[in-house]
Amino acid sequence: MKVAVLKETNPNETRVGLVPDGVKFLKKKEIDVVVEKDAGLKAGFLDAEYEAQGATIAPDASSAASGADIILKVQPTSVEEVGILAKDQIVVSSLQPTMNLEIVKALRDAGVTTMAMELMPRITRAQSMDILSSQATVSGYKAVLLGSNAIGKFLPMLTTAAGTVRPAKTLTLGAGVAGLQALATFRRLGAVMEAFDVRPAVKEQCESLGAKFLELDVGDMEDEGGYAKELSEDQHEQELQLIADSVKEVDVVVTTAQIPGREAPTLITKEMVESMKPGSAIVDLAAETGGNCELTQAGETVVHNEVQILGPVNLPATMPYHASMMFSKNLVTFVMELVNKEDGSLNLDFENEVIDGVCVTHQNDIRHDATREALG
Repeated sequence: MKVAVLKETNPNETRVGLVPDGVKFLKKKEIDVVVEKDAGLKAGFLDAEYEAQGATIAPDASSAASGADIILKVQPTSVEEVGILAKDQIVVSSLQPTMNLEIVKALRDAGVTTMAMELMPRITRAQSMDILSSQATVSGYKAVLLGSNAIGKFLPMLTTAAGTVRPAKTLTLGAGVAGLQALATFRRLGAVMEAFDVRPAVKEQCESLGAKFLELDVGDMEDEGGYAKELSEDQHEQELQLIADSVKEVDVVVTTAQIPGREAPTLITKEMVESMKPGSAIVDLAAETGGNCELTQAGETVVHNEVQILGPVNLPATMPYHASMMFSKNLVTFVMELVNKEDGSLNLDFENEVIDGVCVTHQNDIRHDATREALG
């Protein structure tokens, strides 16, 4: 079996789908690996490192993809890239199919099988393949660094000859992977922390990291996939009031709340921003799906009433070395789901809930229900 790794063509993407350690693992399983020239360069991985682990370097994407059974990428293939792919090849990457319908149609028409890794089922067995979780770890960490850099204060308490510096106060909205990583990072930096999530089940996790958990009595708000359910109008009003009372006193807010397949909920209104202390900052990790703050603009920093609202996009690409290592591990583990353990051949088994869960296109058909509905 042959696996190809393509260089990312999105100008804002610095990660790579497979790192040299991943090549080493696949070669041990007698899987050939071809890597497009300089595919890992922006992430800090040289062609020579891939070759040292047994990979072949191809001069361009077309040469790398030729004859490959599986193509590994980070970002979705572009419509132009679909032109170099062959019928029945399998592309494993992120895809966001309902947001990239033209790409999905091109992949379907070309007979390419596509695996959208962000659709990974939320089951224990699939945790090691979950790109959303691994990359959210990067985002949560980096969000704290951005927030601490935006304010004109120390985060920890300092006792100096010039007096005692009080620690900064922080609020983290959403206690999924990104939120918990943000709390862990705030803790390392010595900040005073508050956290909020509509799911009471995460209270213990937040408190174990040293945060005061803001409670909202709305019952069990966790769905079967582990995500937060959407609140009713009355519940949302209670939520906003709780957050409004807290943001007045904090220096840094990190927001991480998102609903799969929908726009992010608004948790911080314009009025809340105007109640915050001058010099404070909001880092909105939901910027790409509309933002948790009413004033967020994706990819921009907005200053309102002397409060900075940061709307970073694709934060994992700002830390490509470790983000790529984690992404690569997710993909390598998934690739092994596609390998027949007896003879090493390709085994596209749709009885396997992991494979079935992430497959969007196969044999000129669309298997993903939400994407099929979006295409009418």
